Amino acid sequence: MTIDLKSLTTETRNSKTMNLDQMSTRQFLEVMNEEDQGVAIAVREQLGEIEKAVQATIASFNAGGRIIYLGAGTSGRLGVLDAVECPPTYGTAPEEVVGLIAGGEAAFVKAVEGAEDSEELAVADLKSIQLTANDTVVGIAASGRTPYVIGGLVYANELGAKTVAVSCNKNAKISDYAMHAKIEVDAGPEVVTGSTRLKAGTAQKLVLNMISTATMVGIGKVFNNLMVDVQLTNLKLVERAKKIVMDATDCDYATAEATLAQAEQKPKVAIVMILAGVGADQAHALLAQTNGFVAKAIQA
Repeated sequence: MTIDLKSLTTETRNSKTMNLDQMSTRQFLEVMNEEDQGVAIAVREQLGEIEKAVQATIASFNAGGRIIYLGAGTSGRLGVLDAVECPPTYGTAPEEVVGLIAGGEAAFVKAVEGAEDSEELAVADLKSIQLTANDTVVGIAASGRTPYVIGGLVYANELGAKTVAVSCNKNAKISDYAMHAKIEVDAGPEVVTGSTRLKAGTAQKLVLNMISTATMVGIGKVFNNLMVDVQLTNLKLVERAKKIVMDATDCDYATAEATLAQAEQKPKVAIVMILAGVGADQAHALLAQTNGFVAKAIQA
């Protein structure tokens, strides 16, 4: 089957790098850096659609659902990367933010040829995690036409799940299958023609950063600008947790350490204990009443 790539910005040649192989290293780095600076601007143009995506993902979490990232190649890897960072950073369960990549986990480190061309494979992957109507599926494809992503979005729509598309071309095909947000970040041609791990990959990473972070803020995982649900899985994070409690409450190191111990090493609970002047059990109860929002728990 012949695929027409002529209309895709991500496949267009960049006029600034036509003599790339003749540039000095410094010249090339300067051009690449200049091109990269336009990515954030291109993302900014899509804030309205990104906002819609966040509204969908927050609604999913509030309904007991999940965020499911779905992609192939670099796009799939970026989804997996964003998903696996949520549990340690925000204390989510591993199954609450899921990254699916065409070809399975092995495809994260080694390409599985042809996997991205199968719509049926995406359906099978979504069935394997028991996709429900409460979930939001975020389909990611730089080209905007990946069959694996299209198949997943079609299946998600059939189940009544929320669907979002993230692409790097205007009028992307996957946008036709996204019912809640159509994010199309056009950052222009790559410095190496068609190498979408570059600007397109950067754009996708910025968008996924926004979706997951704004969602976590929206469901009470952040107090002020502090990650109060961080999991203390290593020595650095143990010390970070103490600093979070100190910053949030203006207490000293010894108080933060002692209160965290009483709070079973949960910064959110420790903060409520100190600022509300309550014990650990009551802090837990207040947080439960307020769906995990620290500010509301303190006010209560």
